[in-house]
Amino acid sequence: MIRIGIDTGGTFTDVVAIDDQTGRAVAGKVPSTPADPSEGFIVAVRKALTLLDATPEDIAVVSHGTTVATNQLLQGKVDRLGFITTAGFEHLLEIARQSVPDGYGNSYFWVKPPRIVPADLVRGVGGRLDADGQEVRPFSTADAKEAARHLKAAGVRSIGVSFLHSYANAEHEQAMREVLEAEFPEAAVSISSDVLPEYREYERSMTTLVDAAVKPTVSGYVGRIRARLDALNPLPDNARNNARRIPFYVMKSNGGVLSAEEVVRQPVTTVLSGPAAGALGAALISAHAGFDRILTLDGGGTSTDVAVVLHGEPAVTTEGGVGGYPSKIPMIDVVTVGAGGGSIAWLSPEGMLKVGPRSAGADPGPVCYGRGGTEVTVTDAHLVLGRIPAGLLGGEVPLDREAARAGLAGLGGKLGMTEEAVAAGILEISAWNQANALRQVTVKRGLDVRDFQLTAFGGSGALLACRLVDILGVQGVLVPPDPGNVSAFGLLTVDVRNDYVQTYVRRHDRIDVARVRTLFGDLQASASKALHAEGFEEPEQVFKRSADLRYFGQAYEVRVPVPDGDFATESVVEAFHAAHEAMYGYSFRGDERQVVEWVNLRVTGIGPITRPEISEVPARTDGSPEPARVRQVWFGDMPVEAAIYSRRTLRHGDRVQGPAVIEEYGSTVPVHPGFTCDVDRWGNLLLTQEDQSC
Repeated sequence: MIRIGIDTGGTFTDVVAIDDQTGRAVAGKVPSTPADPSEGFIVAVRKALTLLDATPEDIAVVSHGTTVATNQLLQGKVDRLGFITTAGFEHLLEIARQSVPDGYGNSYFWVKPPRIVPADLVRGVGGRLDADGQEVRPFSTADAKEAARHLKAAGVRSIGVSFLHSYANAEHEQAMREVLEAEFPEAAVSISSDVLPEYREYERSMTTLVDAAVKPTVSGYVGRIRARLDALNPLPDNARNNARRIPFYVMKSNGGVLSAEEVVRQPVTTVLSGPAAGALGAALISAHAGFDRILTLDGGGTSTDVAVVLHGEPAVTTEGGVGGYPSKIPMIDVVTVGAGGGSIAWLSPEGMLKVGPRSAGADPGPVCYGRGGTEVTVTDAHLVLGRIPAGLLGGEVPLDREAARAGLAGLGGKLGMTEEAVAAGILEISAWNQANALRQVTVKRGLDVRDFQLTAFGGSGALLACRLVDILGVQGVLVPPDPGNVSAFGLLTVDVRNDYVQTYVRRHDRIDVARVRTLFGDLQASASKALHAEGFEEPEQVFKRSADLRYFGQAYEVRVPVPDGDFATESVVEAFHAAHEAMYGYSFRGDERQVVEWVNLRVTGIGPITRPEISEVPARTDGSPEPARVRQVWFGDMPVEAAIYSRRTLRHGDRVQGPAVIEEYGSTVPVHPGFTCDVDRWGNLLLTQEDQSC
């Protein structure tokens, strides 16, 4: 049987397929179809079947990383969204949460996040619960019906419901949903007790509204893919209902996958679907290569995503968001910067050269694509400097070097610079943009970037790798085989995964251990039920418990694991002290005046899958690798003669000295002067500065 992973990017849709019987793996790329990404998706499925000489009946599963929800939020395309909340709290979105991500030094004024719902589409409903979930005032069915009718008359498509303290008692929200089902059944509805049963009213409400906002988009997209996958089945219509449907999973932001049918019910969990898959794929590859502290850099056509991996596990956060909208769901801690191959170079009003975040995308693309693009991009700069070949994807996408040169000449004329100098400037700015993103996930979190190995992948991920070593001082760079398809490969390495949370705010010296045990049991039961629905029986199911703790009076928490049978003992508190000290540089261990407080209890349910094997490559038995040709490449102020190698001819133990360029189907690796590239037994390219080489 065949497993297929498909990652849809802004420029290309990547596919990796593995035949479980033979172990054979294939990788490929097809152009993305921004107007309807499901079209590019099914083209990628067909390509995988062709490469393996297989049929749809051979498909065991298709896993997908999507940016549909992400792109909708980034572009602010939130259409006719309604909000129903507790009467008296209709201005919750105006109050918001003050957050100044870059500090006050870069701006004279702080601007609140954008409103996701206009004021006229916010309705209050009578009824009140206290913080323990006890009813203070009964739910007002009359108010609920009036709110539903008002939003229906206003043409709302989606509705988010978030009542005060519903994390402790969901009855009022469930009653509101029943009213909406009766009065306004065509609306997509999300309730906060399903989406995020945590305290903090603003974040819970915003996460629920984000879920409601993307629900129609994700549902329509997944439905179109489901229909296209069903159409691959060659059985006649009268037999189709009894045929086996191709299993279809979607990547979640938390590092797991879930069946498409379930994802439609919780679409907010997909907001960082694609970047999460890349980080997980890179983590597995790097662990095989012997590295346990890595930075991942996924360079695509539109953007670059970076993350931290410690001991094989990417860092996870619940303080993320997309497009200015906070989404307090568990997600792999990824920072995205507009520094991809298609990022556009432009001049600021002051005449300064800038790069990104705008991208030329897949259509029309960079100037060198010859599809009508007129704005110079990072790809055009690489081409003019000779760092990439005259055609991408093995020549499937020819590049026009003279058109790129002409575009750079126009920009250079305004700056008084040559085409090559402008191109070098574009790449330098792009490298610093990527370096700053890597600093955000390391230095800003108390980590020393020099302790890490960089794993660079994606179509453009390795193009600036050597320069990043210079800027950051990382130990070296690992470039995996088929780097342009690592995110698609990552989709085949992840387990089915669901997260469950329950707020329980208590000082540690007043905690009810029996109540904690009961709450953990309820969360685990919910996780087990969901895993059973996904086809995992009890012996296969794995559960991880954790809790969010803080010092009494603090505003935010630190998450620590809770061992089996160890629900509220001093060992959990000790783990919190240690984690707080590692994160912030201090703890109050032993200070009786600083009481520890529990905030949230969490259970993650995992359905393990069989991960693909990573094969070793043959060793070199005769001499040294031979370059395919030589061409002039700019690595400084003057061009140099650089050896050009085909990656498929390299073997374990080979060493390439810079200046050189290593080319393959989906990516290119420039090896700068002063750098060495070694091939390990897994086929990874290991870039190091020569004075650091062994």
